Amino acid sequence: MSQTDVVVIGGGIIGLATAWQLIEKRPQLHIVLLEKEDRLACHQTGRNSGVIHSGIYYRPGSLRARNCRDGRQELEEFCTQHGVAWERTGKVIVAADDRQLPALDTIHQRGQQNGVSCDIIGTERLAELEPHAVGIRAIHVPEAGIVDYPGMCTSLGRLVADRGVEIRLSQRVTSLRQSTHRVEVICGDDTFQAAQVVNCTGLHSDRVAKMSGQQMKEQIVPFRGEYFTLKAEAAHLCRTLIYPVPDPRFPFLGVHFTRMIEGGVECGPNAVLALAREGYRWRDINVRDLAESLFYPGFRRLALKYWKTGMGEIWRSVSRAAFVRALQNLVPEIQAHHLVTAPAGVRAQALAPTGNLVDDFLILRHERVLNVCNAPSPAATASLNIGRHIVDQMDL
Repeated sequence: MSQTDVVVIGGGIIGLATAWQLIEKRPQLHIVLLEKEDRLACHQTGRNSGVIHSGIYYRPGSLRARNCRDGRQELEEFCTQHGVAWERTGKVIVAADDRQLPALDTIHQRGQQNGVSCDIIGTERLAELEPHAVGIRAIHVPEAGIVDYPGMCTSLGRLVADRGVEIRLSQRVTSLRQSTHRVEVICGDDTFQAAQVVNCTGLHSDRVAKMSGQQMKEQIVPFRGEYFTLKAEAAHLCRTLIYPVPDPRFPFLGVHFTRMIEGGVECGPNAVLALAREGYRWRDINVRDLAESLFYPGFRRLALKYWKTGMGEIWRSVSRAAFVRALQNLVPEIQAHHLVTAPAGVRAQALAPTGNLVDDFLILRHERVLNVCNAPSPAATASLNIGRHIVDQMDL
């Protein structure tokens, strides 16, 4: 049995940022970080679109809004200091027709309330920024950008290891046992005993939380986002980031264009129910995961409420032509032959029993275990600030 002060479970960007903030605040602590895969940042962190979010969409006053504003600046400073590639590109959110203008105005108002630099622009300015995008009005958000999140995790892993954090790969947590003074973290034949544990397991965070004895009604439901990249001949059609006005009836942003930090342009994602918590393809099916989603009252209520939109998302998944039509609403010159299939990602989204998506970060404590049970976008952008927020809630 290994004795330690703190165990952090999960080697994605939130787990690594938490370990970094812990060792910065309390350098004398012995910290063990456990990751079930054989490398860091395999899932949500390594498969997202690499965007530095501005905070324009989020409910004013929420943890998402506050952490995004502060976390973005800290992320940029960290990446500059440690040689992680990033770029402030700006982005446009484009209204295609008059029906989208009220939602566009609402987003603009939220951005202003959240302290985001953003301007309503007309067609002439849109054409200057993105010559191939079409719309009747748009919001320009100059603070948005792109970054190498896997590279940031590599840097964080190296930095915390240099400071004495013990990173243990291929360690899947199978049980947690809490006593008055310690927590036992069981990983197969290995057991780690710690004064405190932080659960940053993303797609499995609700399960690990329940291992700790946490009573929670919310459940993680996995949504797969599928991407394409543009062939080199079409990459000039997007200079920065081009987003649609999101449908206020549906809790995702819609397919969009993202200039990638390593070069090229990514298109997507859609949002379909994943058939496994790590289900990156339709053929990736886990019976337990799927049954949990389908029989959870919150998912059934969500599906009933958004069934028509959900069917559209599924159709875009199985029909490239439908996906292309969604992209053409933003950039009409896009054609099916411009697209190359790219790796998909899976978003860990906490759902309430009412069928509502949990609209903010959800961090719950049960005795000596702190459970990060919902960390949707902009969690990667805000990761360093979220890590500090987690550490501030610990009894150190």
